[in-house]
Amino acid sequence: MLLSQVAGKVGLDFSGHDIDVCGVNTLTLAGPGEIAPLLHRKYLPQLASTRAGAVLCEQRHAPEGASCLLSKSPKLDWARVVALFARPQGCLSGVSPQAFVHPEAELGDGVTLYPFVFVGARTKVGAGCTLFPGVYVGEDCEIGPGGVLYPNAVLMAATKLGANAIIHAGAVLGSDGYGYAQSPHGHVKVPQVGNVVIGRDVEIGANAAIDRAALESTKVGDGTKIDNLVQIAHNVETGKHCLIISQVGIAGSTKLGDGVVLAGQAGLRDNIALGDGVQVAAQSGVGQDIPAGSVVGGSPSMDAATYLKVSLSLPKLPELMRRVRRLEKAMEPKESGHE
Repeated sequence: MLLSQVAGKVGLDFSGHDIDVCGVNTLTLAGPGEIAPLLHRKYLPQLASTRAGAVLCEQRHAPEGASCLLSKSPKLDWARVVALFARPQGCLSGVSPQAFVHPEAELGDGVTLYPFVFVGARTKVGAGCTLFPGVYVGEDCEIGPGGVLYPNAVLMAATKLGANAIIHAGAVLGSDGYGYAQSPHGHVKVPQVGNVVIGRDVEIGANAAIDRAALESTKVGDGTKIDNLVQIAHNVETGKHCLIISQVGIAGSTKLGDGVVLAGQAGLRDNIALGDGVQVAAQSGVGQDIPAGSVVGGSPSMDAATYLKVSLSLPKLPELMRRVRRLEKAMEPKESGHE
């Protein structure tokens, strides 16, 4: 399409010539028919050598005479531009004869089921959903309109997905929570009889695991985005629009407010609460409630300012220990030489 058409679709102004564009690429790899983004000032030197036909950037960085999409929020607008050229996954439509759909299940209009999908009894699949090969959906599940389940995703019994949910390959929702009672003869499994409830516009990454509740529901709020390899235990509840990054682990019955950000490999103990807008740094260990708006890091977690001071001090510890030993030696009482 023409650059002017791209600009119109995403609500941006453009400068320079109105060229034909056929795709998107990086500043270093883009050709004359592609749009490239300038998302950070560290890439400014690449503007001089890029072969891109057009650049999406802030107006202050636009090269004179070049074809540019002018943006006040380049990262957000770049997402919209890429969406115009992104090709959806998949090549089939309709219900494959190799999919199994229980006679008591309900399929909405325009559903696509690839070969080897299983849909259990009394499950409802909303209009326009796509289930890729190997997807298992147990009995009494609900999948809202527009949902996409990629290969080998699993919804155990009674799992509920809101509209436009995206579940990536290998994710498991509704597996048993980790509950055992101790006895003289070993560990006795406590049946987990709750379910998992996922809100609208939620995306869950590959190989993530969200356990069913012991009772009631494990809940993920609207708009929350969960990365690959995340573990969310039974009876956890997240607020709306949280960001949970790869390899985070959240123990049972912990509550997250709206807009919480958990960076990679953060670990949260059970039965704590994080208020709205809390941010937790990577590899932090959180063992207590955290009030709304706090930024914490470290293990055990502490406020961000203290965490930064501790982090800066750690490399100095060996030299500090040597100095302490020298001071201790200097302060030792000297022998008088008399018997």
